Amino acid sequence: MQTLKSQQVAIIGGQRIPFCRANTNYSRSSNHEMMAESLSALVKRFDLKNQTLGDVSLGAVIKHSRDFNLAREAVLSSGLAAETPAFDIQRACGTSLSAALLIASKIATGLIDVGIAGGTDSISDLPIVYPDAYRSILLESARGRSLAQRIKPWLRLRPKHFKPSLPAVVESRTGLSMGESMEITAQQWGIGRTDQDTLALTSHANAERAWRDGFYDDLVTSHAGVSKDNNVRPDTNLEKLAGLKPVFNRSAGGTLTAGNSTPLTDGSSAVLLSSESWARERSLPIQAYLTFGREAAVDFVTKEGLLMAPAYAVSDLLNDARLALQDFDYYEIHEAFAAQTLATLAAWESEAFCAEQLHRDEPLGSIDREKLNVNGGSVAIGHPFAATGTRLLATLGKQLSRDGGRGLISVCTAGGMGVTAIVEAA
Repeated sequence: MQTLKSQQVAIIGGQRIPFCRANTNYSRSSNHEMMAESLSALVKRFDLKNQTLGDVSLGAVIKHSRDFNLAREAVLSSGLAAETPAFDIQRACGTSLSAALLIASKIATGLIDVGIAGGTDSISDLPIVYPDAYRSILLESARGRSLAQRIKPWLRLRPKHFKPSLPAVVESRTGLSMGESMEITAQQWGIGRTDQDTLALTSHANAERAWRDGFYDDLVTSHAGVSKDNNVRPDTNLEKLAGLKPVFNRSAGGTLTAGNSTPLTDGSSAVLLSSESWARERSLPIQAYLTFGREAAVDFVTKEGLLMAPAYAVSDLLNDARLALQDFDYYEIHEAFAAQTLATLAAWESEAFCAEQLHRDEPLGSIDREKLNVNGGSVAIGHPFAATGTRLLATLGKQLSRDGGRGLISVCTAGGMGVTAIVEAA
C-alpha cells in the first residue's frame, strides 16, 4: 500500500480493555468477550449504537474453531447495527494495524465512509488440540451408518490419544521460538543485557506515569473487574531486572529475560476511522490522520533476523512520505523484546546495513529516545498479539491530538514480517 491521501483518513479515537498477563484476571474471558467489550466501549463513547458502519476488520492470532467468524460475532455483540459487515484478518502481531490499513484504504478510496479496526488475543483460553489419531476415531465414528460402525472405531482408543498438543509460538521453518530467534539477532547486533534492561525500565516508568497522569482514562474501559494494565511494574529497577535469569538462551551469553521481554498477555483493542466529512457531519473531533502505511517481509530462514522486517518497511515508508527518520515527534515501536527495538534502532544507524540492505546513500540515523514509547511500551503494558497494533494507533492518535506533530508506528511480527504507519495531527 502506498499513500492514503486520496481522501484523508481520520482517526476518531480508540478503546481497549486493560491488558492482563496470561492466566490472571482474564482466565475465563474468551476472544469474543474481550473483543466485544472493546467494541462496545467504542460504540458508547462515540454514540454509534444501532448505526451501520461501512466495514469492520478484526482478528486474533490464537483462535478456537468456534471463532471462525469472530469479527462478525463481536460486531453483533457490540451495539452496532446488525447490518454492519465485518471480516477476520490475521497477520500475527501486526494483525490490527494491518486491519487499520485495510479499513483506511477503503476510506481513502471512497469505498466506505467509516469503519473499525481491532484485534484480540487470549493466551489463557488456548485451543487444545488432541492427536490426529483420536480425531480420526471421532470422525470415523461420526460417519458410521449403523451402531456397529459407530462403535467399532472406539475399540482403537488408547491412553495416548488423550495427550493434548498446546499451541506454541515457534516458527515451523526454523523450529525456533521468537525469543530464541531474537537471542541470535541480539548477538548479531551486539545488543547487551544492560541496554535491554534499561529500555525495559523506561517502558515501565513511562507506562506508570501515563496511568498516573490520567492519559489512559478515556482509552481504557474496565473488564472483568480490572481497570488498569496489570503488568506495569512501578517498583522495578535495574538491580531487580539484572537479577533475572535468561529464559531463551540459558548459557552465560543469554540476554533476554522475563523482565526485558513482552509477557504473554490477554486483551483487546479497537480504533474508529472515518472520512473527514463523516466526522464533521456528526461533530466528532478528529484526533489525527493515518497518512501512510507499509508492510514488508524478510527471508528469516536464510538471510535475516526473524523480527527485522520493520527496519525495511520503515525505510520504504519514509521514501513514500519523503521524510527523514528524524521528522517525527513520537515513535511507537512495538517492544516484542527490548532487544528487538534496540536492534531495529541499531540497523537504522548502521552505515553498512543501510547501504547494503536498504540501498541508501547514508544511514537513516538515530532517533531521540525521549520521543520513544512515551506512554509505555509493550514490555510494560503487555502484548495480546492481535491487539497491539490498534493499541499503538489509538495511543498515538490521542498523543498527537494533545501535542500536535507527527508519529511513526512500527510493529514486528512472526513469520518475518513488519507493519508500519505514519500518523499526523489534525
